[in-house]
Amino acid sequence: MDKRSDTRGEHGAASLPGLSIDGYGLAIPDPEGDGFLGDRASQTAFRALLDEARDKHRIGKDPFGDTPSSELSKKDIDRVLLGGPAAAAHVVHVAIESYAARLAHVVRVFLEQEEWRDVEAILMGGGMSTSEFGRLGLRRARRVLRDAGIEVKLKRLKADPDDAALLGWASLLPDDLAESSDALLAVDIGGTNLRCGLVAHGLAKNDDGSGASMLERMHWRHADDEPSRREAIDRLAGMLNGLIAQARTLRIPLAPFVGIAVPGLIESDGRISMGAQNLPGDWEAPFDLPDTLAQRLDAIEGTPPRVVLHNDAVAQGLGERHRMRKAKRWGVMTIGTGLGNACYTNR
Repeated sequence: MDKRSDTRGEHGAASLPGLSIDGYGLAIPDPEGDGFLGDRASQTAFRALLDEARDKHRIGKDPFGDTPSSELSKKDIDRVLLGGPAAAAHVVHVAIESYAARLAHVVRVFLEQEEWRDVEAILMGGGMSTSEFGRLGLRRARRVLRDAGIEVKLKRLKADPDDAALLGWASLLPDDLAESSDALLAVDIGGTNLRCGLVAHGLAKNDDGSGASMLERMHWRHADDEPSRREAIDRLAGMLNGLIAQARTLRIPLAPFVGIAVPGLIESDGRISMGAQNLPGDWEAPFDLPDTLAQRLDAIEGTPPRVVLHNDAVAQGLGERHRMRKAKRWGVMTIGTGLGNACYTNR
């Protein structure tokens, strides 16, 4: 392979051995609203549909009482769906049917775009995919697409959604760092949570990243604390330095590399040009996250860590690229506050 086409270790890498990252963050304006079409298939959208079903389609008292759908846990919704009386479960089923139709519509429109043309299979990620109502919505969206003659496979990510974007960084670690280490540091920053992980990359046995596993993880629900950008960066640096110290104590050969998955468009210099509006403070360009964070990190065996950024949906998909090896073109959609997305071509 032409080494110039291997951009692992660069911000927003677009080409890996055997794989190209064709695009991510596709934003199609919603013709019926002010936002983007993908927002119709977000978890936020499902909860709005559940509120509508509770208002218009319930039989008797509201199965969730006075609690707004936005404040319900996934377990609360699953409990009514699976264990509630039929009249209560009916409300959730109505919302699921409406959501499935929306998700199928979004998938159809994405497949009509040049960037997504000929995509054969899509991995569906995000926390909603782990719930029973999320799984049922996905199955019903498959049925809607099949009935419409749309030949695309929808599959759930197998990895825990809390770990998926962290594990995906194994595929983005350059060969020289992989050969001299057993593990790397990875970060996933979203609008609600910040997660850091010490990841065993397993690249000596599986060069596609399929052998990656979590050795240790740290989690901070930053939305509860409403930190400033500086406070968030300081907290992140502290978490990473703690993992560096743990690797040193356990004598784990650690790559001087930190991969950070964030929502938004990543420029070649590591700045975020758009899409970071849900992060704590203003993280978009000209703010330089890689440089700002690197200054706060401890050296690893005498070497300052290299901080590299990529889009969070891209990282999630890469964690399970081995499951898509039979597809020429494939994609990932992450169902969260919005709808993250990325698409790839196997070479």
